[in-house]
Amino acid sequence: MAKMMRAAIFVEPGRIELADKPIPDVGPNDALIRITTTTICGTDIHILKGEYPVAKGLTIGHEPVGVIEKLGSAVQGYQEGQRVIAGAICPNFNSYAAQDGVASQDGSYLTADGRCGCHGYKATAGWRFGNLIDGTQAEYVLVPDAQANLAPIPDGLTDEQVLMCPDIMSTGFKGAENANIRIGDTVVIFAQGPIGLCATAGARLLGATTIIAVDGNDHRLDIARQMGADITFNFRNCDVVEEVMKLTGGRGADSSIEALGTQKTFSQSLQVLKPGGTLSSLGVYSEDLSIPLGAFAAGLGDHRINTALCPGGKERMRRLMNVVASNRLDLGILVTHEYGLDDIVEAYDLFANQRDGVLKIAIKP
Repeated sequence: MAKMMRAAIFVEPGRIELADKPIPDVGPNDALIRITTTTICGTDIHILKGEYPVAKGLTIGHEPVGVIEKLGSAVQGYQEGQRVIAGAICPNFNSYAAQDGVASQDGSYLTADGRCGCHGYKATAGWRFGNLIDGTQAEYVLVPDAQANLAPIPDGLTDEQVLMCPDIMSTGFKGAENANIRIGDTVVIFAQGPIGLCATAGARLLGATTIIAVDGNDHRLDIARQMGADITFNFRNCDVVEEVMKLTGGRGADSSIEALGTQKTFSQSLQVLKPGGTLSSLGVYSEDLSIPLGAFAAGLGDHRINTALCPGGKERMRRLMNVVASNRLDLGILVTHEYGLDDIVEAYDLFANQRDGVLKIAIKP
């Protein structure tokens, strides 16, 4: 086996480039995965722009689909050559946070003062790939705590069909789960990028019967209808808050999902809610937010604001792949482009600038 591999590394804000790195050594609880497909995430763009700091030289990416190349001596129940995915969030499930039900906030990798040793941010320590350890935009990735995090791919499913499971699908579905959706609810989903589209699909699966998708791109709104949206609003052509209030007879929506990460969409997500409604926030925010006083009813409106980091672990991945295998949802249509790893810098440029109708890019080492 070769000793070196190609990997996309963070150099400095505005620069991610290919480099040669050693193939990782495999510890007792690890698994070395040969990447067959990965992708670029919106969070990677925040890293590229310097809005979310990571260490220089870190391999970026957190959405692995591949084949087990080598197993650690303590990992049981898997075999080399097996097709697997691992969640973007790969906790070890031994931390206080994991055992308290929020494994994505796995605190066992925080410094003594409760901050991630890499860059001083609090929490998010369950997110290791491309954040605290080398990630997946490479020929190989080392999966830590492999027995807790590797999920076998069911026979008959392609890489593209399961590519959304490690992050996009898990995050979007968590947004719907955090929205406290009940059968018959009205839900508004702001932004129909890949995560918003998965939140739209999740809202439908959970029983919402009036799903309103909001975006400024008509093509994405068309896809939102395929994902389960009943009504679509292009915010460039109407006042979304006003339209939602008309549709609900002034009552407001039961819940909203914010999937972009801007002040405007956050505020509107609160403004469309009924008293006692739930705002489920999925966006990655790059600056401080303010809460509009009227929409928040000065703090007296019984509102709930839930935030989330993508749930990981093999059981979460198994459930998501079950949804795909059941043919209840086709997320392969979100993969709009394919690039080789050698062309990943070009792929970043396409994705960061949202050209050519791009939704998700399959990166093939």
